[in-house]
Amino acid sequence: MTPLDHDSGHTLFDTTLGPCGIAWGPAGITAVQLPELMPEGTRARLLRSLLRPVPEAVPPPAVQAAISGVQALLAGRATGATADLRHLVLDMSRLSAFHQRVYERARAIPPGQVLTYGELAAELGDKGLARAIGQALGANPFAPVVPCHRVLAAGGKAGGFSATGGAVTKWRMLETEGYRPGGDASLFD
Repeated sequence: MTPLDHDSGHTLFDTTLGPCGIAWGPAGITAVQLPELMPEGTRARLLRSLLRPVPEAVPPPAVQAAISGVQALLAGRATGATADLRHLVLDMSRLSAFHQRVYERARAIPPGQVLTYGELAAELGDKGLARAIGQALGANPFAPVVPCHRVLAAGGKAGGFSATGGAVTKWRMLETEGYRPGGDASLFD
């Protein structure tokens, strides 16, 4: 996806988890929101993550392609280069340099694989950053494009997950991608 040359906007779209939201602007996608209990809750949380209000709009082709990618990922249909959604352009200009580094590294975790907060902190140069990384991922305005669900607590535990459904949603998303803790059978069979 190339940076967008369209006005800003947002829309809700259906997924296997429920209605997600996406917002965009001239520099790319500005936010993606996993479902809340009600569609208007999804919209409200999406819009709170932005610096300014943006109107509801029909998504331009590049955003529609991003929507299709998120839908495929959440349904377990994403394959190849599209499965990790790293090709999508995110406008992170409103975020701190630290958050940008955390999100870029999290985006590099392939579907079906995980890292722990401590491993991610070590990769960023300081194991003491694990808690700050958890806070950054908890504030992730791009889930699941920035796959915070692929980062676990020590010992393979779920850790926090701010999406509706918490850890259960996190495990379902990981299972959809083919991740099995310790190679065990499905958690949901």
